[in-house]
Amino acid sequence: MKLFSFLMLLLFTSALKVCAQNAQDTLDIKKVALAYIESQHKPNPKQMEDALHPRVVKRSVFKNKKANKDYVSEYSAENLVILAQTYNTNGDKFPKSPKKEVKLLDVSALTASVKLLADDWFDYMHIVKVNGEWKIINVLWQYNKIAEHQ
Repeated sequence: MKLFSFLMLLLFTSALKVCAQNAQDTLDIKKVALAYIESQHKPNPKQMEDALHPRVVKRSVFKNKKANKDYVSEYSAENLVILAQTYNTNGDKFPKSPKKEVKLLDVSALTASVKLLADDWFDYMHIVKVNGEWKIINVLWQYNKIAEHQ
């Protein structure tokens, strides 16, 4: 009976290693999400580029007041690298100690969903493991104040 229990435990833990993240994956996923926001805090386009999959798309919904219609805004990897280079060059876009909280929503062997809470907005991210590295492939974001989407 002890041998059977041991074998079942061994089989179960082996399956977990294949299907779920390990401690290093958790650290790497958080590191990538933080690199995304920190590259904007202190302008660092290389840090942003390193965190992104080349086919990343960042989206949000805005309202065009003149047309009175909602539309989806999209940014590519190139746009995000330029954003990291230019957004906070005067150092006035974030508080002295900016908020940067990463919540892991779901993690699998090759994919992760996270929520990044910043000062004025939040980002939902899909992060993929490609060639052994975690990279951001999708971002869906929203301002905390919905009026900012006007």
